[in-house]
Amino acid sequence: MEVHRPGEKLREVYFPEGSLVSLLVAVEPGSYVEVGMVGGEGMVGLAVALGADSAPMRALVQHPGLALRTSVALLQAELGRSPVLRRAMARCAYVAMATAMQITGCNARHTLESRLARWLLMTRDRVWASELTLTQGLLAHMLGVQREGVTKAASALRRRGIIEYERGRIRILDHDGLRAASCACYGVIRKLDRT
Repeated sequence: MEVHRPGEKLREVYFPEGSLVSLLVAVEPGSYVEVGMVGGEGMVGLAVALGADSAPMRALVQHPGLALRTSVALLQAELGRSPVLRRAMARCAYVAMATAMQITGCNARHTLESRLARWLLMTRDRVWASELTLTQGLLAHMLGVQREGVTKAASALRRRGIIEYERGRIRILDHDGLRAASCACYGVIRKLDRT
């Protein structure tokens, strides 16, 4: 399910609770790459808290679940009244920006297997579950690679007993092993989420 498209006027913002929304940027017409994800730690539509009325990215629900929703007008009114809310939104914006930068660097420099491990860990942290419903095609889309590359990387993790994979479903069996397979970017992003 698409929450919003690039440049579309935002009328509502969402606070996921057990759901996951991917933030995607267009790299060419019809082709998107994930630069961030929002779960229970953040907000979809953060651009409005920064004074914009639209966002430059596509927001796509990857894992269904609950989310709180409010209108942009109500959020902006509360931002005008509450310094505590303004600080919280500024912190959320900082974490989203730093995470996007880290993911960009990660995608440019690290192996696909370590990037897949990082993505699975980040997803697990946001949906609070070790079993994820997603296809290799979707993973390829999120990581900006060919499906065959995801098949190879997922197979390597499965052979090591770190994940179990069946059609459309991945289960994390060994969290420590997955963390060891991930690049250092996961630790950087996790620290951002917790501070």
